[in-house]
Amino acid sequence: MKRVYPRAQAALRAVSRHEFVAGSDLAPSITGHSIPREETVRHLLSLMPEIEPDQRLVHVGGGSGYLTAVLAELAHTVVYVERNPVVAEAAKARFARLGMHNIEVMTVDAEAGLPALEGDLVLCTTFLKNLKGLLPALRDRGRLVCLEGRAGPVPSLAMFENRGGTLARSQTLGWVDFNRNAEQILIDLGLVDDTLLSAARAEAAQTNARVLDVVRKRLNLEEVGLYQDLARQRGMVFREADEVLTGLQPGLFRRFSRTFLDLSRLIPITEVNGRITVITDDPDARTDQLERLTPNSTIECVLVTPTDFRRIWSALDLTAQGKQFVEDHADPVTAPAAQASLGDKSDSRQVAPYLVSVYEAILLDAVSEKASDIHIEQYGERVRVRLRVDGELHDLSRYQLTPRELRGVINVIKLRAELNIAEHRLPQGGRSQLKLGDALYDLRIQTQPSLHGEHVVIRLLPQTGRAMTIAELGMSKAIGARYQRLLDNPAGLVLVVGPTGSGKSTTLYAGLQTLADDGRRKVITVEDPIEYSIDNIQQTRVRADIGFGFADAMRAFVREDPDVILVGEIRDQETALEAIRASQTGHVVLSTLHCNDAVDSLQRLYDLGVHPNSIAGELLAVIAQRLAKRICLHCRQPAEPEPGILAELFPDGAPANFRCYEGQGCEHCNGRGTQGRVAIVEYMEVNSDIRNAISSQPPIGELRWRALDAGLVTMRDSALDHVIEGVIPLSELPRILPRERMAPEVRGGRRRSE
Repeated sequence: MKRVYPRAQAALRAVSRHEFVAGSDLAPSITGHSIPREETVRHLLSLMPEIEPDQRLVHVGGGSGYLTAVLAELAHTVVYVERNPVVAEAAKARFARLGMHNIEVMTVDAEAGLPALEGDLVLCTTFLKNLKGLLPALRDRGRLVCLEGRAGPVPSLAMFENRGGTLARSQTLGWVDFNRNAEQILIDLGLVDDTLLSAARAEAAQTNARVLDVVRKRLNLEEVGLYQDLARQRGMVFREADEVLTGLQPGLFRRFSRTFLDLSRLIPITEVNGRITVITDDPDARTDQLERLTPNSTIECVLVTPTDFRRIWSALDLTAQGKQFVEDHADPVTAPAAQASLGDKSDSRQVAPYLVSVYEAILLDAVSEKASDIHIEQYGERVRVRLRVDGELHDLSRYQLTPRELRGVINVIKLRAELNIAEHRLPQGGRSQLKLGDALYDLRIQTQPSLHGEHVVIRLLPQTGRAMTIAELGMSKAIGARYQRLLDNPAGLVLVVGPTGSGKSTTLYAGLQTLADDGRRKVITVEDPIEYSIDNIQQTRVRADIGFGFADAMRAFVREDPDVILVGEIRDQETALEAIRASQTGHVVLSTLHCNDAVDSLQRLYDLGVHPNSIAGELLAVIAQRLAKRICLHCRQPAEPEPGILAELFPDGAPANFRCYEGQGCEHCNGRGTQGRVAIVEYMEVNSDIRNAISSQPPIGELRWRALDAGLVTMRDSALDHVIEGVIPLSELPRILPRERMAPEVRGGRRRSE
């Protein structure tokens, strides 16, 4: 590298690069060319002819303005040229704030041509197809310094001269690397500072991890969004696994050493007309070694997330192993799989590594799509693998397993869950764990014999040490505040009710997480099973095999000085009575019941043999809930209400200002229009009126009328609030509300009964 002349050194010291990045609202749009590193600017100035104090310069591709500001310290006047008006206005504001009054800002597309600017020198740090458009900006004998060659990792810098209206090439000045590594990009995006980055480097060295992974974990950054930003900054294409998986070329993958590909963090996926496309999860990955291995091909590098990188590697690996599995297990004569006996033990031998890879790939797909359950089923000769995402099942069609392969996969699942692989006639339940990077998942396994073979359902429960807080549940602020207040009571019973899969445990765990964060109260739980592990909460599992049930745990807990006790579920009279006794002895008791709504829970307690006066005295509140799909925030748009649903909701006519929304479908939600779910709650707080009603034990219909008069927040009201606010689509209401609850309920039960 040439030595930088003293005035250039002084200019670099005078301008802080930090001023052009920190706090910038341009973070998603800045690139290495628009905000070059200080080392890059120093190298650039060493290659260029020395800038004199009386010169007029034109900088094309000014970006954030950092390089322009350095040039302004050297020249009399600098004209900043940028085609993006938003970027140009932000740079202009920076120049004014820093008192740089010798910079003229011009918003124009240089590709279309520049006006007469009488520049002594034009510096172009962006790639232009038409250099002649820059000619009018140069005076006669003025010089143009610009990038040339392909817009690759390290372009060359060339100099031209205006000789009587013609650009004459003078010389090639050298190479200029505008690329920034991932760490520099994180700083430029405002995600980290030098202190955090140093700590992340130390942790990465200690744990043998990548710095980028450590930073993402520390800041709890969303993986896809982070890698999209990194791809934009590096000038790379970003793809998600679903876009890539359909076009993989397994033969290309097998041409290269797996050790080389693993160390390089590269996977070749397609080769078309001499162009090899590779994917990587490392923004700083180098392809030069791969280029030397394939001298007659050009390499296109695409960025994916680490999770998708593992999925794609797994898919290619499975193809190779599957081919070998078929060759190794090809029988001259094979009996139809549908005729195999359920008690057949022929598949209980050691399973092939290929089948282990199949199971792990299915788990990886489930984690990637944020699935709650995996369903593996057989129907005759057809094997079906499905994921439950946001409450709905959809097929993983790329797993075309044979019945024989399915039996091998089920053996892998049973072995991992410590189940009996020789038992095919009875249902079995077990559990295992999945560790994926820093994430840990608890897997609940249930096998079920069926007509054609065994089916398996796997529930995935992330174990993060934290649950959602009440604020993150999506409840209305009013109900969230009431729920928070319930936890502060000195004693009483709080029930969360609803059918299986309605999110009852998630709501209870949100309360536990709030208590754990507060840290002033001791919380003990008894669960079957423990769904989420929460730091600072004492959690206990029911052990029916040794006679330790919910009621036994409750009797023991009251002697351990707890403030709050969670009972996973009230299933029988003994547990219900112990929950009431714990409440009577000065504890807040949280639990769940399986019933349809808040008022039905009272009838359920009556049926369990709890005395009405005990219920009236100890019950604080009941939260009944269902889960509804959230509208995707990235593609939400106003929608036309469906007339049939409106007629059910508003028999007397819908309000004139009624509005609703829907998701159009986009890449963020895989075209579904919804992403995630939210609890729709019915909230009944037990006041004196409801206590009197509970004690008198009226018919359930009358009890509901009294609850409505006493301020019951119905599920219909909660659902409509979410519809109007654009949280859930109107089409969700018939799915979560029975027909008789779609219309407004009549309040004032006494008048109605008359």
